[in-house]
Amino acid sequence: MRLELGNIFIKDVQFGSETKVENGTLYVNKEELIAEISTDENLKSVDVELARPGESIRITPVKDVIEPRVKVEGPGGIFPGVLSKVDTVGSGRTHVLKGAAVVTTGKVVAFQEGIVDMTGPGADYTPFSKTNNIVLVCQPVDGLKQHEHEKALRFAGLKAAAYLGEAGRNVTPDEVKDYETLSILEGAKKYPELPRVAYVQMLQSQGLMHDTYVYGVDAKKTLSTLINPTELMDGAIISGNCVSACDKNTTYHHLNNPVVHDLFEKHGKELNFVGVIITNENVYLADKERSSNWAAKLAEFLGVDGVVISQEGFGNPDTDLIMNCKKIEQKGIKTVIVTDEYAGRDGASQSLADADPLANAVVTGGNANEVIELPPMDKVIGYLDPVNTIAGGFDGSLKEDGSIVVELQAITGATNELGFNKLTARGY
Repeated sequence: MRLELGNIFIKDVQFGSETKVENGTLYVNKEELIAEISTDENLKSVDVELARPGESIRITPVKDVIEPRVKVEGPGGIFPGVLSKVDTVGSGRTHVLKGAAVVTTGKVVAFQEGIVDMTGPGADYTPFSKTNNIVLVCQPVDGLKQHEHEKALRFAGLKAAAYLGEAGRNVTPDEVKDYETLSILEGAKKYPELPRVAYVQMLQSQGLMHDTYVYGVDAKKTLSTLINPTELMDGAIISGNCVSACDKNTTYHHLNNPVVHDLFEKHGKELNFVGVIITNENVYLADKERSSNWAAKLAEFLGVDGVVISQEGFGNPDTDLIMNCKKIEQKGIKTVIVTDEYAGRDGASQSLADADPLANAVVTGGNANEVIELPPMDKVIGYLDPVNTIAGGFDGSLKEDGSIVVELQAITGATNELGFNKLTARGY
């Protein structure tokens, strides 16, 4: 399966009379975009704001971030099973508005959304301070249940990203990158001397708005299975969860999964990237056993020498992570796990809720309990009042001058467990 990604570099975003890309600027017809989203009867009002890198702007509470893309050649469309019909994606050509992002905000569950600062010390901890953001501020109709509000916000963000992505359909990309995965047999013949490596991606699926969708199907209703890495790049997996902001995999993260990109960089040179196993994170022990059994069985079936395992979330999912690691290691397959830490504000506590001697190769995205002070911004997009109850915040986090004292846990993407950031930690 072969996919071409045509990257169109977006250096600025502005409102305009027409939605288009011109000389590196994304122009957005605000009224047209609002009309596109406002068809949802569960939304009472929709507004659109812009936030650019370096501006004194705070966006909170952030629900999801989505990169605008458009399918220009090949089967299917963006976000199959959700906005497009259920065709297998991951081949053909897709244009990407690289440097632009749709950010959704609104009061959903309040304590599990995040903060994005476009400047200041907080900006160093989120990748979305570097993107040109089109921010959707959506108000639900009165009395709307939280899970319906989450769904309305999720669809608003996806529809906005698809609408903006269309602006890149007929634009000549600034660069085109090719990604190809051979069949298992073809790969073994072409790279007989290279170690065979797979990627096990754990998907947040604990329910109660802790959900991830695969071709439109809630991941908690699935068994561990195989997926082509280029399918991820084409929107086969989207975020639908409200979990701690620091290690939530937004839809943007899924589209730009750095583990997949890094393995492709080494493919055919240092290793044979065989493919991706996706597995869910469950609440009950029996479900955890079932999913980890299947993940290990599939890794053995692929005949790989090693796997990279990434987690999403913390606490309860630490058990799934260690189960996957332990069972795959017991098959004689080497593992590296990618996680983050909740080691206390002093870094002295146990980092994970579970552990095993076989989990002896670990990449960490940093300690989410570290405290940071965020200075006041000139403008706030969204609402400040949830800050005192947001995960990582506490009563008194929000100061009278608009500054905020929180743990890194509250910053969107700060300790991402795909390694989509520059923060890490070193053990001695």
